[in-house]
Amino acid sequence: MTLEEQINADIKTAMLAREKEKLEALRAIKSAVLLEKTKDGASGITRDAELKLLQRLVKQRKEAAEVYASQNRAELADSEIFQANIIEKYLPAQMGNDELVDILKKIIAETGASSVKDMGKVMGIAAKQLAGKADNKAISDNIKKLLSVN
Repeated sequence: MTLEEQINADIKTAMLAREKEKLEALRAIKSAVLLEKTKDGASGITRDAELKLLQRLVKQRKEAAEVYASQNRAELADSEIFQANIIEKYLPAQMGNDELVDILKKIIAETGASSVKDMGKVMGIAAKQLAGKADNKAISDNIKKLLSVN
């Protein structure tokens, strides 16, 4: 079942259950997928593009929640966090920090990176290898820690 088919089925379920907030999040995903599909006249969307799209939607929701929280708008922040949690359910399980650090150490050893100046090389390989499995911010933070220790 493709992401689009799964979203459509979940939209129907949410409508029948009258889950307004969940329905809002699902419709946002569906809208983003449809926009992505029709962007360049492409007939479909790859799994990799779906993952990037979902990650972008989650990141947008979390950033919006931070802004709302800083403005003392807790109800709006809670809504954004709820939507981010719904969207995250369609992403693969995120990798634990220990596992992430182990993989990054291997990548650093393979590239021969020795200082923070080499972060770009490591980040490029890590971002491709860990796409959908870990957040790019977590990857970047861990690379900085590992390279500054060396």
